[in-house]
Amino acid sequence: MSDILWQPDAKRIARSRMDGFRRFINQRHHLKLDDYPALHQWSIDQREAFWQAIVDFFGISFHTQPDAVLRGGLKMPGAEWFPGATLNFAEHLLSRRDDAIAVIAIGENGQRELLTWAELAQQVAGFQASLQAAGVVLGDRVAACMPNTWQTLVAMLATTSLGAIWSCSSPDFGTHGVIDRFGQIEPKVLITCAGYRYAGKEIDQTVKINEILEQLPSLQQLIIVPYARTHAQATDYRTPANVTLWDDFYEPDDEPHFVPVPFDHPLYVLYSSGTTGVPKCIVHSTGGVLLQHVKEHGLHVDLGPGDRLFYYTTCGWMMWNWLVSALAVGSAVVLYDGSPFYPDNERLLELLDDEQVSVFGTSPKFLATLESSGIKPRESYDLTHLKILLCTGSALSPQSYDFVYRDFKPDVCLSSMSGGTDIVSCFVNGNPMSPVRRGEIMGKSLAMAVEVWNDAGQPVVGEKGELVCTRPFPAMPIGLWNDPDGEKLRKSYFSQFPGVWAQGDYAEQLPHGGMLIHGRSDAVLNPGGVRIGTAEIYRQVEKVPQVLDSVAIGQQWQDDVRVVLFVRLKEGVALDEALQQQIRQVIRANTTPRHVPAKIVAVTDIPRTISGKVVELAVRNVVHGEPVKNTDALANPEALEQFRDRPELTGQ
Repeated sequence: MSDILWQPDAKRIARSRMDGFRRFINQRHHLKLDDYPALHQWSIDQREAFWQAIVDFFGISFHTQPDAVLRGGLKMPGAEWFPGATLNFAEHLLSRRDDAIAVIAIGENGQRELLTWAELAQQVAGFQASLQAAGVVLGDRVAACMPNTWQTLVAMLATTSLGAIWSCSSPDFGTHGVIDRFGQIEPKVLITCAGYRYAGKEIDQTVKINEILEQLPSLQQLIIVPYARTHAQATDYRTPANVTLWDDFYEPDDEPHFVPVPFDHPLYVLYSSGTTGVPKCIVHSTGGVLLQHVKEHGLHVDLGPGDRLFYYTTCGWMMWNWLVSALAVGSAVVLYDGSPFYPDNERLLELLDDEQVSVFGTSPKFLATLESSGIKPRESYDLTHLKILLCTGSALSPQSYDFVYRDFKPDVCLSSMSGGTDIVSCFVNGNPMSPVRRGEIMGKSLAMAVEVWNDAGQPVVGEKGELVCTRPFPAMPIGLWNDPDGEKLRKSYFSQFPGVWAQGDYAEQLPHGGMLIHGRSDAVLNPGGVRIGTAEIYRQVEKVPQVLDSVAIGQQWQDDVRVVLFVRLKEGVALDEALQQQIRQVIRANTTPRHVPAKIVAVTDIPRTISGKVVELAVRNVVHGEPVKNTDALANPEALEQFRDRPELTGQ
């Protein structure tokens, strides 16, 4: 049986923007690029011509023209894209002013709010003016701890329209999770909700907000969106900063203005998972994000005017930043806030029909849950408008591919993709010109020089190894916060193979060009497709006096990953139900529900290196029955035996 599950017909290919772009390149450069592999190879070989073509094809507007497309083209890090150019990010996301729907915001309680393109621009204009009045200028940080609502989007657009720097987390982060992030970047403005809804519960945030405010001395303005706590008042919050409710902060205005900033001006600060301490603050550039996102949305995802993109995400995940950029190619966006499984597992499917969604993005966990629930969307839903199903966050199992084509929608293009917060975009991707093969990602993103390397730094095909990118690309972060000499950046991405990007993905390139992601090659956990750093868990477990030491890993479980925590306890202490609950409660209170371990298992020793580092990878390998490399580096290699064939990890 062929492993091809779906392929586009000639008409569908010809209608796609990717094929339109291929024809554009052929005409401009007198070429005969016949298919996607040829186009991809050209985009690698001719990077300057490729990125100039993206600027022209998508009508990217520079206020000041660049001196060149690329300077220092082989340096990584250090290559400069479009030096001398100025532009504004929000200007491109707000290029339309008509009365078509731009934003559909839906809450878990059924609340539905719409903004046209013209109304969106008016909201941004008003919020922008009030930010200016609050003293926000170029380079200031505006932080938000917000649900996925239209207010969050308006605040981001107003912030970036002024050349200020946006940073976001979601309300399910605990006190320390927020402080660990925002405390580093010292925001001038914080926008947060007084309460939020999840899985039918209303959660009051007042106590948490006040705890956070104590740790943000830089704050000058706090803006409260009542949201699920409608009776919230400014007086509920203790801070020397000005406190204003959202509706009192601004009124919609006529027309926003856009401050031109250099191509590499900071746009967003996103956060790593914090494997070795507090999360890294990753600074992304204005021009790099814009060009990468229009390429992905317009070409790889085939979005444009008339389309609607819905990606299920929270504002604490990079996919939120990615989702809202679809406005730049004229597509409408659907924002959903709440549990994907409330009031039942079919809630998002109803939304696909109700909102005529053309591209839906989700996680492997969601698809696996639908399948295990016996839900067959094609039997109960119309899904006429749905043309592409996106999936990211963790590896998508071959069984889920079967489920999509058997029970979800037989004529949908299933595009699994993988990249990361580090680049706020994708290294490997789908595209509307190629077939979908069972269990595979279609191939490499345009202009991303992706290879898989073995430990010796040699490219391999048909073997597992490290996913690398061998040439610079515009969406590389411009740096890490408080890293003036770039040492942290180099250590994070260029230490394994000098001058070559590697971020810890374990991958395989197949002979015909398809890609497989086998998981993380470092210690980052990935439950439900959300990256979690083990350090964030350890910092909480340390607060439990009965626990002397711990190690957390991700165990492959039911087409997903579950967090398993091993603990070494004080003498005479037993791991009973009460202690397990205590540990879970501490983690939940200070991080997010996703950090809470599915299993807690007692051990008498935790393996460490001679220098004292916990070896998560070795533990993970033992749990999965895989060999452990380099046991010589361990101070206590015998401890590993405790993790082998644990009965606690074989059942639910």
